[in-house]
Amino acid sequence: MSISTKEYSNGEITVLWNSGLCIHSEKCVNGLPNVFNINSSPWINPKKGENQAIIKQVAKCPSGALSIKKQDNTDDTIPEDTITEVLISKNGPIMLSGKFSVINSDGTLLETRNKTFLCRCGSTSNKPFCDGSHKRINFEE
Repeated sequence: MSISTKEYSNGEITVLWNSGLCIHSEKCVNGLPNVFNINSSPWINPKKGENQAIIKQVAKCPSGALSIKKQDNTDDTIPEDTITEVLISKNGPIMLSGKFSVINSDGTLLETRNKTFLCRCGSTSNKPFCDGSHKRINFEE
């Protein structure tokens, strides 16, 4: 599986978008539409928002598909003592948060950050990650 991460910078901060982790919750688009606009190309334009507002909105991304790259070109690291949590959503995916690894059946380490959603309905086109298909098929547990 190929997961594509794209970078969008305003010269001060860089927004990273991992398309393979995105569950299309639309929190970014609804929360900061001037920066996250699916009708524009590119769809993420950090030049159209204040850095702190962008950082706050990215932190609300439920899947971890959006993140911020620090000025020193490193991603936020997860402290070693972070608790790993597994949450099974009613009629939805399994959310992993904290410090964890997702390893494919062939042994490949799949890219994740400190939060990701795994598919429970079986309809995702991005296995093992949720792509929001459970909404389309009206999945019920």
